[in-house]
Amino acid sequence: MTTDISAPPDPRAQAARRFALEALALDECSFAPASADASFRRYFRLGHGDKTWVVMDAPPEREDCKPFIQIAQLMLDAGLNSPRVIAQDLAQGFLLLSDLGRQTFLQVLTADNADQLFTAAIDALVQWQLASLEGVLPPYDEALLARELALFPDWYVARHLGLSFTPQQQTWWDETQALLIGRALAQSRVYVHRDYMPRNLMVSEPMPGVLDFQDAVHGPISYDVVSLFKDAFASWPAARVAGWRKQYWDTARIAGLPVPADYAAFVRDFDLMGLQRHLKVLGIFARINYRDGKPHYLADTPRFIRYVREVVDSDAQLAPLARLFDSLALAA
Repeated sequence: MTTDISAPPDPRAQAARRFALEALALDECSFAPASADASFRRYFRLGHGDKTWVVMDAPPEREDCKPFIQIAQLMLDAGLNSPRVIAQDLAQGFLLLSDLGRQTFLQVLTADNADQLFTAAIDALVQWQLASLEGVLPPYDEALLARELALFPDWYVARHLGLSFTPQQQTWWDETQALLIGRALAQSRVYVHRDYMPRNLMVSEPMPGVLDFQDAVHGPISYDVVSLFKDAFASWPAARVAGWRKQYWDTARIAGLPVPADYAAFVRDFDLMGLQRHLKVLGIFARINYRDGKPHYLADTPRFIRYVREVVDSDAQLAPLARLFDSLALAA
């Protein structure tokens, strides 16, 4: 139940409430935390009568609201259900947004409704990718892919495991990076949400509502598909993942998206793009714990170790990464 908070608990929350009331020309409203994410952003829900809105609090010294505003409009223009920006105060780092609902896909997903929800997610993803244009979003280029991969040795290995690569381990890592980055850059390029997973998809009308898109880029076509089915917070049987992956590929081909004509080649792209993401996320979750003081993300790191091992343990080309994980005692 949302309670009315006349005195929010901290000065930024108080300022966010004042900003929203002024933008909506209201004297009072209910005001309560809606959610927080892995960055420095947080969200509050306002209510007045039967209407609700969301305020995003993004401290300007930590976060930049302008990409969120740009990409929200790109998504609306593409026909997706993303938040509308009703009012903004970039100096303070506040946005007043339309409310897409209270339930994420992650909160409601079951074995019985997963096909229905993932079909909606696949259709929306294809719609987003079809809107892609060159030069609008930052490129998912070699430098960005390498910076993301560096999170694994810098934060997971060095900070979390307390280890430094030996010369042999460094060689295995360099070989792995070269393979993963080369394969990613060889893929067709589309708009990439970059965190397209059930936690960021809302039960809304139309389905799905799409959130947390401010880091979107222009890059490999398989990236968001991996995010969707190799989720950070829930895992699915391999047969179901294979079925949904094929459903995406079929839908994308019919829509005219530039996926590989050979399904096996798409599966290969999916697997190798997934490795880049899984290694990155291992580093991110360690960084969130040690730098940002949010320890609960570390509980999901075994899931990503398992995702990695599922691919590398059956692929001779990925032997360097398998040997690296063996040497670090990272078992599924």
